[in-house]
Amino acid sequence: MNKQEIELLSQEIEMLMNERARLLRVVGAAAVLVANADASKLQPNAVAAADMLSEMLNALPEETLKDALEAVHAEPDEA
Repeated sequence: MNKQEIELLSQEIEMLMNERARLLRVVGAAAVLVANADASKLQPNAVAAADMLSEMLNALPEETLKDALEAVHAEPDEA
């Protein structure tokens, strides 16, 4: 690899790391929202959406969910 290729790869990695950080914050916020939602107070379509989101969150690897909660400064028992 030449120097230009290495620089391009470095920039791509940096971009991917930044995107991962943003996505972890979104996932963490979603986990906290689902954990604190009261299904009895939600409209039926919101309950269905929260259920689907909950299933997606539960399908994540434990370490990823932990990273996501840390990204929003939430404790696992809060989410």
